[in-house]
Amino acid sequence: MGAGAVLVTAFASAQGYPSKAVRVIVGYPAGAGNDVVGRLVMSELSRAFGQQFIVDNRPGASGNIGAEMVARSAPDGYTLLNAPGSMAMAYNLHTKLPYDMLRDLEPIAIMGSVPFLLAVHPSLPVKSVRELIAFAKGRPGELTYGSAGAGGGPHLTGELFSLRAGIRMLHVAYRGTAYANTDVASGQLSMIFSPTSSILPLAQSRRVRALAITSMQRHQSVPEVPTMIEAGVAGFEARNWIGLFAPAGIAAEPVSRLNSEINRVVQTATMRDRFADIGAEPLHGSPRQWAAYVRDEVAKWGKVIKAAGIKLE
Repeated sequence: MGAGAVLVTAFASAQGYPSKAVRVIVGYPAGAGNDVVGRLVMSELSRAFGQQFIVDNRPGASGNIGAEMVARSAPDGYTLLNAPGSMAMAYNLHTKLPYDMLRDLEPIAIMGSVPFLLAVHPSLPVKSVRELIAFAKGRPGELTYGSAGAGGGPHLTGELFSLRAGIRMLHVAYRGTAYANTDVASGQLSMIFSPTSSILPLAQSRRVRALAITSMQRHQSVPEVPTMIEAGVAGFEARNWIGLFAPAGIAAEPVSRLNSEINRVVQTATMRDRFADIGAEPLHGSPRQWAAYVRDEVAKWGKVIKAAGIKLE
C-alpha cells in the first residue's frame, strides 16, 4: 500500500508538472556558451509554463561538479542539468568520475549547438581545406593549432581532423579560447578550430582566414564558408551541443512536456535569430533521438581519444 501511494503521488505530480520553480544547473560560469543558450531557452520556458526556470551556475571540474549535483538529485523534474557536448568527451577522458553520464542522467532535449570554425593565419599560403592538408603533409609536426585546453571540443576536433586527413600537427593548450584566438590572429599559431561565436569577429575583420565550418550545414552567420564535408573531408562533423538532462528515473510526463516545449521554442523565428547572433544553431528531436545522439557522441569521441592516445594528467 505504501509503494502504491508513492506511485500515485509521483503520477499526480508529473501530471501537474511544473507546479513550482525548476532549478537548472549549469556547471560553467555565467556567460559560457551553454549558459547563454540555456538562459535564452529557459526564459521562454518560464513564460510558457508559468513557472520560473532558474539558472544556477555551479562551475568547477570542467562541468562535473554541476553534473554530479543533478545526477544525485531527486528525479522529480525540478532539478535539471544544462550541459555541453564536452560531457561526451569527459566520459572517455576521466575514468574516476563520481557519476556515470549514461547511467545517471536522462536526456530530455537538445537545444542547440555551436559549431567550430577552422581558421588559419592569413600568412599561411592556403585558401582551402584541401590546400591546408597538402601543405601540412609536406611539413609533418610543423603546423600548430590551439585550443582552450586539453581534452576539450576544439582540441579533439583538431585531433579528429588530423586522423581523417592523415596529417600530424602540434597541439598548443591555452587557458581560454580568447587567448588561442588572439595567437592565431597574431601569427603565433598556424590555425585553430574555434567556436564560431568567439572567432567570428576575427574572421569578419579578415584577421584570420576561415576555411570551413564543422557543422553539417553552412551557418547563416558565415554563409560563404563551406562545411568540412563540402571542403573534402567526408563525414566530418563536430559541434559543441547544448542539451538538457534530468536525473535518471524521472517520469515520462515531465520529459515529454519539456521536450515538446523546447522543440517549439527553438524553432521560432525569434529564437533562431537570437541563436544566430551568438553563432549558435537550434536543434530539436525526441527524447529517444537525443539519447541515441548522446550515446553516439560518447562512442565517436572515445574512438578519437583512443586513436590519438590522449590522456589527461
